Amino acid sequence: MPHPGITRGRLRDVLAPAGGERVLEIGPGTGYYTLDLAEWIGPEGTVEIFDLQQEMLDHTMGRARERGVTNVSASRGDATELPYEDDSFDAAVLTAVLGEIPDGDAALAEIRRVLKPGGRLVVGELFGDPHFTTHASLRRRSEAAGLTPDGRSGSWFAYFARFRA
Repeated sequence: MPHPGITRGRLRDVLAPAGGERVLEIGPGTGYYTLDLAEWIGPEGTVEIFDLQQEMLDHTMGRARERGVTNVSASRGDATELPYEDDSFDAAVLTAVLGEIPDGDAALAEIRRVLKPGGRLVVGELFGDPHFTTHASLRRRSEAAGLTPDGRSGSWFAYFARFRA
């Protein structure tokens, strides 16, 4: 379902994806952004979707198969214990997800761990979501996890914010 203010185009502008990158999407939901992410980084890149709910992973992987997208893979687990090596992703994306993670600060620290030096974290938030995270709170928490603010697009109630590892 479309997300006013946190559109695919705005995500692309803030993320600035490049061909061949490895991107982690935590909490892909039904894959609203996933297939576009996969297209933006091209077949030589990889989108790793990660979620606690197997149903969401299955749904998104089914959509990828239907569209012939082959550079998406899925893993299930808790975002506070990511099953990836240190410095293994060029970018990570969370859209309307951080507030759903019971220990969001631990998840941010884990994301920082798996991002390559200079890697990007892009967080999208939309007011009205019951787990909405304000930009001020996100900035404080991200900086505490060792991430540096590096850009933002949108208003206080619908934004994408970028941070660098």
